[in-house]
Amino acid sequence: MNKWTIYILALGVFLTATSELVVAGILRILAKDLNISIAFAGQLITAYSLAFAIGTPLLVSLTSRMGRRKVLLGALAAFIMGCLLSFWSSDISTLIVSRIILGVSSGVYIVAAFGAAAKIVPPEKIGSAISTIVLGFSSAMILGVPIGIAITNWLNWQAIFLLLGLTSLFITFVIFRLLPEIEGDAPMSFRQQFKVLGSAVIVSGLFLTFFRESGNSVLFTYLTPFMQDILQLKASNISIVMLVFGIFGAVGTRLGGYGIDRWGAARILAFSTIMLFIILLLLPLFAGATLIGLLLISLMMISLFMAGPATQTYFIQQAPQSSNLVLSLNTSIIHLGIATGSGAGGAMISANSTVLYNPWMASFVVMLALVSAFISFSTGKKRLSNLHESQIS
Repeated sequence: MNKWTIYILALGVFLTATSELVVAGILRILAKDLNISIAFAGQLITAYSLAFAIGTPLLVSLTSRMGRRKVLLGALAAFIMGCLLSFWSSDISTLIVSRIILGVSSGVYIVAAFGAAAKIVPPEKIGSAISTIVLGFSSAMILGVPIGIAITNWLNWQAIFLLLGLTSLFITFVIFRLLPEIEGDAPMSFRQQFKVLGSAVIVSGLFLTFFRESGNSVLFTYLTPFMQDILQLKASNISIVMLVFGIFGAVGTRLGGYGIDRWGAARILAFSTIMLFIILLLLPLFAGATLIGLLLISLMMISLFMAGPATQTYFIQQAPQSSNLVLSLNTSIIHLGIATGSGAGGAMISANSTVLYNPWMASFVVMLALVSAFISFSTGKKRLSNLHESQIS
């Protein structure tokens, strides 16, 4: 039952992730249809991410004692409303409002899904369970984004959100009928929940997340223009390339889950972040080299999705008593980083009239993530060492 429960949760993540990722894939079409610049269209991602970052920890904290099933159903209901509003949007203002609703509801759903998965598997299987949930996200790249691009070319971009809303309605019914009730966190005051922010391990870990996701977003938000303008990829090939990227992302997710259970979350996080840093440094050097550039981006996808389950597992292990709050803070930081990166990436394009230099800007930000990782991991080791010494004495 646990296995099927986790797959159901992952399917919901697939839908919420598609609503987020598909915008990057159709950014140029959205900009043209709404008669705005690409840089301005990129702020649709910023609005989603800010809503996710600000609204998620507040709502997760307020609903932490509720059963996970109720929280998941409520989040999906709000998500359906956001999808329908996106479908009816005909101007940038309405679309931004819909992105805010989608951001908050997706955030609450994803955190509840992570928390539920962590509660229904034994400790030694948490890495694999979390990687399955993250697989829902990478599957959105494999299927959701390419299908969204195809639907946009066949009908229009609004049709994507109508399909997402209808499919989410079906998933809501399945979860209502089949998912057992999973208890929330133990009773704890709002103030007590946020005491976890006093931990140097957690705070530096959150900075690791912020800088890593900011660096990623500097490039990823504008990945379609980068591939077309810098790597000389034809627009007709974007869908199949995004499909391939998604497959690499799925491979990275599974590798991450396997690596966590075998070598630990911290080592996987460190390896994947170093890998991302090197790739970002190399990308601008291969402008015009389509195949090499696409190979580097494929490897970047592996590193990004390898880090996903590692990050979630790392925080669950570091703060088991406040797992829902820490996960919500982490996912909020992810989207705050995405919002910061997309804004900085847009400014970089406006200043240079090209997306060529965005990877170098991203590599500098990822270097800050490596510094944060060193602080978090070394502080965690020191804390464990002190705890062990106190137990002996």
